[in-house]
Amino acid sequence: MMTIHNFAGGARGLRVMWLCEEMGLDYSVKAHGFPVSNAYRALNPLGTVPSLEDAGGVVLNESVAIMLYIAQTYGPTPLLPSGEPARLAPCLQWTLFGETEIGMNLNPLLAAHFMAGDADKRNWSVIGLEQRLQRAIDHTARAVRGNDYLVGNVLSLADISVSCGVSIWEGALGGKPPPELRDYQDRLRARPAYQRASAQCKGT
Repeated sequence: MMTIHNFAGGARGLRVMWLCEEMGLDYSVKAHGFPVSNAYRALNPLGTVPSLEDAGGVVLNESVAIMLYIAQTYGPTPLLPSGEPARLAPCLQWTLFGETEIGMNLNPLLAAHFMAGDADKRNWSVIGLEQRLQRAIDHTARAVRGNDYLVGNVLSLADISVSCGVSIWEGALGGKPPPELRDYQDRLRARPAYQRASAQCKGT
């Protein structure tokens, strides 16, 4: 059985749990406090979450890599349409976009918001990152306008990745999504698999 290591409520770990729930896969969750223990650093020297342990000594530490690994190892699954290049290409692009354009910009913004001194909370780097993140949010909102999902009319890894990034922006930084993006988030959060994963994530 796969083991997912996470902080309580960690949204990037939620990505992995949500995928497992959608695919009907068994997994266990191991909670970690902060700072993490030396034992966990032996598993992931960076001390970040999530991490995945799987059979055969497999250990992965990046949430998008973990999702791709699970979908390919335990698939096939409609969540990763490998046999349909026209859908696979945007699926992969949006899945990575969830981290490279949303998550990547969120990390320093969260550090500035919660840890920087007053003089640095609104410096030029913060303002530039906010603009870049807003561009990503607006791009996502346009993509879901009139669509249930990011890639066609079927849930994919793209939605799981991007939605969790948007949730971090909403929850930690008080982001206000445009109406079409808010409706998209509400649709995804209503999914039974998401709700089961969310309960698991909050309980870690």
